[in-house]
Amino acid sequence: MILTMPETWPFASALAVMVGLAVIEGLGLMLAHSPSSAIDGLIPDSIDGVDGVLGWLHLGKVPTLVLLILFLAGFAISGYVIQGFTLKLTGAMWPAWIASIPAVFAGLSTVSGLGAVLARIMPKDETSAVSEQSLIGRAGMIVRGNATQGMAAEAKVRDAYGRAHYVLVEPDFAEESFAEGSDVLLVKKVGSRF
Repeated sequence: MILTMPETWPFASALAVMVGLAVIEGLGLMLAHSPSSAIDGLIPDSIDGVDGVLGWLHLGKVPTLVLLILFLAGFAISGYVIQGFTLKLTGAMWPAWIASIPAVFAGLSTVSGLGAVLARIMPKDETSAVSEQSLIGRAGMIVRGNATQGMAAEAKVRDAYGRAHYVLVEPDFAEESFAEGSDVLLVKKVGSRF
C-alpha cells in the first residue's frame, strides 16, 4: 500500500503531524486555551518582509497554525500524488528526498493560494473606537440646551469614521453662548467637557 511504503515516509509524517496538531488544538480549546493563539503570540506584530517576501504566505493575516496545517496538507497530498504517478509511470517510486523537493513547493503554493482565500474571510482584530482627544479640532452642532460658560450643552460631533458622538460643550469665554442648532468647533477638553 502506497500510504505506508518507505518512499512515502515524509508524507505520512506530515499527515501524522497534521492530525496531532488538530488533536492538540481540540484539547486546548476544551481546556479554554488555544495553542494556535499561543503560537501567534510568539510572532512579533511587525516582521520585516511580511509585505514583501513573506507576504505571499499571508503570515500575520491568517493564524500561523492554520498556515502550518495548509502546508502539511499540500506537502502530503502532492507527495502521494507524485509518488503514485511515478509508480504508475515507471513501476517504481522516487527516493523520498527527491519526491519531497517538488512536494515542498506544492505545499508552499497551497499556503499561498488557500491562505489568500482565508485571509479575506478571517475576522480582523481591528477597531474603529476613537479616543475623546481625537475629537479635538472637529466641528459639531449643539443638539440640546444652550451652552454658556459654566453651563454645558450637548453637541453632536462626528469622528474620522463618520460615527456620531454626543459630548458636553461650553464656550471658552464668558461673553459667548451657543444656542441649540449652533455650529461649534471643539478646541480643547477640560475634565469631561469640551
